[in-house]
Amino acid sequence: MAKTRPIKVLGICGSLRRASFNKAALRAAIRLAPEGMTIEEADISAISPYDEDLYVQGFPGAVEAFRNRIFAADALIFATPEYNFSIPGVLKNAIDWASRPPDQPFARKPVAIIGASRGLGGTVRAQHHLRQVCVHLDMHPINKPQVTIGAAQTKFDEGGDLIDEPTRDVLCSALSALRDWTLMLGSDVDTSTPRRE
Repeated sequence: MAKTRPIKVLGICGSLRRASFNKAALRAAIRLAPEGMTIEEADISAISPYDEDLYVQGFPGAVEAFRNRIFAADALIFATPEYNFSIPGVLKNAIDWASRPPDQPFARKPVAIIGASRGLGGTVRAQHHLRQVCVHLDMHPINKPQVTIGAAQTKFDEGGDLIDEPTRDVLCSALSALRDWTLMLGSDVDTSTPRRE
């Protein structure tokens, strides 16, 4: 493949747990990023529960920093656990805060979604709900391959390193698809400054 412009991806994990399989999956994605792509992880742990009273006073510092990182990214990758057949509250809360006007930062961002769980489903239902959120916010998720890492306790070692080759292969394929999708959708988009909706 010909050399292309660098792609900056922001990774957003829906788990706050240090030893989370989803954090491990995101770290694996960071290490496996294809040539020309860099992935940095956002920290959503400091984002407080959404409160309209706080919002009318202006975005809290942690939210403003998160929004700025979304604006600056060429693409996003979500790593989501599945809680009660859906996405975790902390992830939905971060998205809700960041998506408030003005300057909705998610619009037209290319997105990849991955997820890992101890069960066999690999967060497939949470990923489906997250796709609905992406549609509403005008994000553009890749469709294939889907990265649903079931029985995650057998795919990562005790240190959190991805040791399963088929999982590594599908993750690499998804990252390559995100790179190609980003280049196709955003080759002429300037992400350096916020865009008014």
